[in-house]
Amino acid sequence: MLLQRPTSRGGRLGTLLDEAAARHPANVLILDHDLDVAPELGRRATVSEVADLVADLASRLWAAGVRPGQRVVVHKSDGFDITLLALAVARIGAVPVLLSAALDGPTVLALLRRAGNPTLVTDRAKLDGELPPAVLEEAERVLLVSGSRPGAVGLADLAGAERVAPVAEDPDAPALITHTSGTTGVPKLAVQTGATLRARYLLHARALAPLVPGRETIALHISFVHSRTISMLSLALRRGFPVLVLSGEDPEHVADHFARFRPGIVEAHPNSFMDWEALADHPRRPFAGVRLFSSTFDALHPRTVRRLLGASSRRAPLFGQMYGQTESGPAVGRVFTRLRSPHADGRCVGFPFTGMTAVRVVSRNGRTPSADDPGNIEVRTNGHFVTYLGEHERYEQMAAPGGWWRMGDVGYRTRWGCLHVLDREVDVIDDFCSTLEAEDRLLGRLEQLCEVIIVRDGTGAPVPVVCTRGDVPLDVAAWREAAGCLPPMAEPVQWRAEELPKTATMKIKRRELERILAERQRAL
Repeated sequence: MLLQRPTSRGGRLGTLLDEAAARHPANVLILDHDLDVAPELGRRATVSEVADLVADLASRLWAAGVRPGQRVVVHKSDGFDITLLALAVARIGAVPVLLSAALDGPTVLALLRRAGNPTLVTDRAKLDGELPPAVLEEAERVLLVSGSRPGAVGLADLAGAERVAPVAEDPDAPALITHTSGTTGVPKLAVQTGATLRARYLLHARALAPLVPGRETIALHISFVHSRTISMLSLALRRGFPVLVLSGEDPEHVADHFARFRPGIVEAHPNSFMDWEALADHPRRPFAGVRLFSSTFDALHPRTVRRLLGASSRRAPLFGQMYGQTESGPAVGRVFTRLRSPHADGRCVGFPFTGMTAVRVVSRNGRTPSADDPGNIEVRTNGHFVTYLGEHERYEQMAAPGGWWRMGDVGYRTRWGCLHVLDREVDVIDDFCSTLEAEDRLLGRLEQLCEVIIVRDGTGAPVPVVCTRGDVPLDVAAWREAAGCLPPMAEPVQWRAEELPKTATMKIKRRELERILAERQRAL
C-alpha cells in the first residue's frame, strides 16, 4: 500500500504563528503561568502578539550567533516558552532539540554530547542546581532565558536586536529533534523533518475535522518538548480555536481553569486524565462543556473514559484515542461514546488511518498472533521520523524493509482489523496474562484505586503496585475479590502516586519501578 505524500500545508515551525496570525489575528492564547522569556506578556495574549514575541526571540538568537543548520538544545524549567523557543529556533533555520525539564543532569549531559556541541538555552535554576558543570564544555554557547551568569549570555541583553527574516525551509532537512520517553533507559533523540511534521499535522487535521465541526476552545496539557504539542497547536491556531495552555496538572488547579474558560476540547496525557477522574464529580463541573477528550501515547483505562464522558453536559461527547509513539506519530485511532460498555476491552486501540498509516502484527513463533499468543506490532506512517541522532545503527535495528517500524509492543488484530495492544515487549511476564489488561480489570472493579502497575519482583513473579485516592489504606478484602479472576500475583504493594517514577509524558517507568522494588526487598 502506498501512503499519500503530505501536502505543504501546516507543519512549518518557524512561521506557524505568522500564518495563524494572518488568518485569525485576534485569536487568543491563555496560559496558567508566566513566560520566563517574557513575563511582561502576561497570561492572555493574541496570536499576533505571540507571533511577534517569537520573531523577537529569533532575532535575539541570531544576534547571539545561532545560524541555519545548527542545533539548539532547549532545556529549561517547564513552561510554554519551551515551545515558543523551538519556533524561534526554527524561524532562523536552526534545529531545535527539546529536552524535558524533568530529565536529570547526567541524562541532559549525555544528550548534549549526542547533539554535538550545540547551543544550549537554559536558565539559572538548571545551571545552578541541576546540571553538571561539564555542560558548559559540551555547548558551543549557553544562553539564559532570563538573568545573567558567568559563562552564559542572557537573552534579555540582546533585546532590540535587528529583526531577521524567516529562513526558507527545506522539507527534507532536520526540523525538530525530540527525545523518546526513556522508560527503559537514557532517552533516544528522534529526528523529524519538515515533511514528517507536515504529515503529522495533516493526520491530526483530518482526524479532528469531522469530530469538531465548529469553533471550540481547546485546552492543552501535553509535554512542551513533545512533537504532539506542535501538531495540536498548529491545528488549533490555523482553525482559529482559542487555546488554553496548562503547565500545572493538580486537579483543583485544572478545575479552576476549566470552570472559568469552559474548553470544548481537552488534549492531555493518559495519566493526566486518570488523575482528573475525581473532577467528574466536582461541584464546579469543569468538564461540562467538553465535546471532545483527546489523547495519544497509550490506551486509556475504560473506567477513565467512562467517567470523563459522563462528566460532560454536551449532547454526544466523544473520547478520541490514538496509539503511536515519538518515532512514528499516531498510527491507529478510534472514538468512544457514552454507549461504550463498562466491560469493553480497553486494549482495543483502533484502526489505521486510510492512506496515511498502516499496521501489521508479526508472529514471534510462526503461529498466527492472537490474544493468547500475541505478535510484534509494526507500523508504517507518513509521519515516521528519519533517524536517532548519533545512533543510526539503533534506528536500523528497529526498522524493517518496506518502511515498517517495530513499536516494541505485542498484540494482535481482530477479524475486523482492530489493533489490540497487550504489553510492551520488555514487560511481558511469563505465564501471566497481559499486564495492561489485568490493570484495566482491577481499576474497573475497584473505585478506590487511582493507579495500579503490575511489574516483576526480584524473582520474576508479578507484583502489583497500587495507589489509592487520598492514600487511604487498600481494602484488602475488596482487592482479593477483584483479583480473584486473574492469575496468581504477589500481595499488592501500596505506594503514594507521587512516588511513582514517570517520564516527561507521565508514563510510568516500569523498569525503574522494578529496580526500586528490588532494592527495597533486599533492604528488608
